[in-house]
Amino acid sequence: MKYKVTLNGKTYEVEVEHGKAVLLDEYEALAPAPAAAAPAAAPVAAAPAAAPAPAAPVNLAAGETVAAPMPGNILRVEVNQGDTVKAGQLLVVLEAMKMENEIVAPKDGTVAQVVTSKGAVVDTGSPLVIIA
Repeated sequence: MKYKVTLNGKTYEVEVEHGKAVLLDEYEALAPAPAAAAPAAAPVAAAPAAAPAPAAPVNLAAGETVAAPMPGNILRVEVNQGDTVKAGQLLVVLEAMKMENEIVAPKDGTVAQVVTSKGAVVDTGSPLVIIA
């Protein structure tokens, strides 16, 4: 397995195989690009971070909800609202822990609503697609 580790401003690319580590590459870590020239502001004491606002409720159509089995990122949505699907047909590809997981239709039906989109981050149990 190959890993990239950043330590003290340097990034090390390391390959580990059967308990033996080999350094493949070493380079300076890239700092984030500075923000566009903003007017200088007087230093202000850091305020505590506000809790994120809860997500707006989603109005779900009637039907069987296909939910995310685990948290992850949506790589692809293979269906659109109104599509006819068969049991076992691919609906969504969910990336979790560097693995692509195919989320399939649990039954034959029509896609009543596509709740998610490509690039969305979902939690376990988040609705993805509703099949009527």
